[in-house]
Amino acid sequence: MSPERSGDLFTYGSLMCEDIMAEVASARLRCTPATLRGYRRFLVMDEEYPGVMPVAGGVVSGIVYHGIAQASWQRLDRFEGEMYDRKPVTVRYATGRETVVDCYLFRPEFAHRLTATEWDLATFLQGGKTVFQHQYCGFQVID
Repeated sequence: MSPERSGDLFTYGSLMCEDIMAEVASARLRCTPATLRGYRRFLVMDEEYPGVMPVAGGVVSGIVYHGIAQASWQRLDRFEGEMYDRKPVTVRYATGRETVVDCYLFRPEFAHRLTATEWDLATFLQGGKTVFQHQYCGFQVID
């Protein structure tokens, strides 16, 4: 992680689940709800997880994990894979405070893999999470 990075990560999909994040990062991390403005979250085709793309007026609710160590960043980068780039974004906490954190943004060259369906955490928790945990190949590359 380069020195200008915050050490914090905004998550908006499967990593919002603290148990999945702990497994991927190999650490339990402190977290805070936040929103990302100017983006929308769409389901990836034939998957249970989303990608975010810039959309004027969009807002994505998510979780910021704090104090991520270098070893955890390496695991997260491998888990996210080629369709995502880790980039700085500005998020807003419920207090109104804004801060710059990292976020895995969906790469434009893979935009054709996004559906028109907005990804929903409640739907994911009702059934998609179990499927995701059993099928997602990203779990196989983090160690």
